[in-house]
Amino acid sequence: MLLLVGLGNPGGDYANNRHNIGFMAVDEIVRRHSFTPFKSKFSGELSEGRIGNDKVLALKPMTYMNESGRSVGAAASFYKIEPADVLVIHDEIDLEAGRMRCKSGGGHAGHNGLRSIHAHIGDAYRRLRLGVGHPGDRGQVSDHVLKDFSKADKTWLEPLLDGIADHIGLLVDGDDAGFSNRVALDLNSKDNH
Repeated sequence: MLLLVGLGNPGGDYANNRHNIGFMAVDEIVRRHSFTPFKSKFSGELSEGRIGNDKVLALKPMTYMNESGRSVGAAASFYKIEPADVLVIHDEIDLEAGRMRCKSGGGHAGHNGLRSIHAHIGDAYRRLRLGVGHPGDRGQVSDHVLKDFSKADKTWLEPLLDGIADHIGLLVDGDDAGFSNRVALDLNSKDNH
């Protein structure tokens, strides 16, 4: 069983923020793969479904970003899910907008959602880092991630979310490279039309 976690902040004011790209990706996966409707559980919203032969729990912590680990820790503990079977999808300012990277383990690079998850389950979980770009000044990072995606961002955001939902089965199966390649091919083919 895989615990698929999208990071974001609850509420309409934050819905289209760059910080909420994790929520957006999980919503698209849940919709595309016909998971159950979300229910309130573990201080979050939980949905269940299957991707290929794997049972997947999709979780959106409703604790605000800085406390995401409380929700992730509670769900992982309840279902006895090891950190290696937790996949967290989150925004990444150190990646160019529209880029993504898969990673297992490692530091939190100052990301408060990841810092909170580290505190609750350690650092051995998997991450899908989705680039939202850097504002160029460290002092502007908070404003940058809490701003809504612009109309121009939609040209890469929607194809990226579609590609993730289309090929998430590869990531669930542990084929990070295959997943990354397929999503990149999709994005390149859309760029060239």
